[in-house]
Amino acid sequence: MIEIILLLGKDDYAIEHWEQAPDLVDYKGSPFSLRAGPRAPEQTDHELEPVAVYAPDELTEEEFQDLFYALQPKIPELALKYT
Repeated sequence: MIEIILLLGKDDYAIEHWEQAPDLVDYKGSPFSLRAGPRAPEQTDHELEPVAVYAPDELTEEEFQDLFYALQPKIPELALKYT
């Protein structure tokens, strides 16, 4: 499984678990594109699933980065180091 993090807005996100991480998905009627991953977190005291991050398809890379960093304090997986 892959842990899927969908960045929905500055204060809103969803976490799901999918078998695959396609480049483009329809999530609740809106197109989302894969922006990062799936990548495996560095070794911790317990095994973690690979993580993939999605954001609305219409966002520019700069807008995605702003959203990513705005949500990083709320989503621990966004602050992990990856191999």
